[in-house]
Amino acid sequence: MKALEHRGFQFEAADGSFDLLMRREAGAYEPLFRLESFRVIVEKREDGRVQTEATIKIWVEGERYVRTAEGNGPVNALDCALRAAIGETYPHLRDIALTNFKVRILDERKGTGAVTRVLLDASDGVDTWGTIGVSENVIEASWDALVDSLEAGMLPGRTEHTRRRADAGGARRAVSEEPVRSPDR
Repeated sequence: MKALEHRGFQFEAADGSFDLLMRREAGAYEPLFRLESFRVIVEKREDGRVQTEATIKIWVEGERYVRTAEGNGPVNALDCALRAAIGETYPHLRDIALTNFKVRILDERKGTGAVTRVLLDASDGVDTWGTIGVSENVIEASWDALVDSLEAGMLPGRTEHTRRRADAGGARRAVSEEPVRSPDR
């Protein structure tokens, strides 16, 4: 824990990440998926519009999923692609909404090479929890906080919750949704 805090983690505002860390250390943690890769493309067009697209490749229960989604920024696009890939397997994810997103540069003197801390809050309409990601790459830090937010929302006790408010997924739009079967099946 001290090594993580030395790298920039603060678990006071990231109870979801802390819970997952304790479960990992105790051997009581099963990730929702295995990441093969992700890619984010941000394109600014001549007309001034900015288009963001994310593609993820993951493995869920022995099946490979490749999903592409658009969003209003890189984190939203990654969130949409990830939910498109694992949402059918884990229906409770539809009840989880990201409610806050904070980015902090930890050593400003390093400029664009500085370590970035991302704090993300999520809620399923019943509980709210915080997660954290830390990296020199803001997209990687955001991805780590995003994954923790969904995995913390799937912990025992939360999966029975149903969101009690309107769906906040208005910006979600999956582009590609074809599952790819594992070659060993």
